[in-house]
Amino acid sequence: MSDPVQPSARFSDDDGTPARKRPGPGQRRLQILQTLATMLEQPGAERVTTAGLAAKIGVSEAALYRHFASKAQMFEGLIDFVDQSVLGLIRQVTDREPAGPLQAGRIVALLFQFAEKNPGMSRVMNGEALVLEHERLQERINLLFDKIEAQLRQSLKGTESSAPAANAAATADAKVTASLLVAFMQGRLQRFARSGFKRLPSEHLQAVLERVL
Repeated sequence: MSDPVQPSARFSDDDGTPARKRPGPGQRRLQILQTLATMLEQPGAERVTTAGLAAKIGVSEAALYRHFASKAQMFEGLIDFVDQSVLGLIRQVTDREPAGPLQAGRIVALLFQFAEKNPGMSRVMNGEALVLEHERLQERINLLFDKIEAQLRQSLKGTESSAPAANAAATADAKVTASLLVAFMQGRLQRFARSGFKRLPSEHLQAVLERVL
């Protein structure tokens, strides 16, 4: 049995508070993103404003814009983290697990673990934090889920058969199941955020996967 793959570490600081000593330019940029992620973790939080973000850090709004050209660019920084983390987890699974339903189920489980470890990021992944922001941000999240769905199709399709009809049937079945799994993930992430992060995405996950896969 392969070694278990661990989800990425939290993006925000463990205690949810920014560092107190004056950070350098690179550290300040990271601090801004960590603070934004922390603000997104607050249940029922309203739309994050640059004024609120600056106040939370203890700097002026102008100081924020010395590191990011816009608030959309700040969210892009969070999406970069989500994208790199999620695709990195998928690569770890596909490198260690053989193709098949177990591999697909492992991918779903690890993505939910990532969301539970980074609740603010689940609001980015489900698009809730991107409402009224630049449309390209939602497009990037849509592209991420397209990549996840493509990998799930590949995982579920498994190995090629010598019979063309069998390959066609496996491809069609994998396409439908992968689409269902992605819709399930998106729904669970939305419920997680709307419940104030109380209803975990991984709730009864094994039972669900057994029925779907």
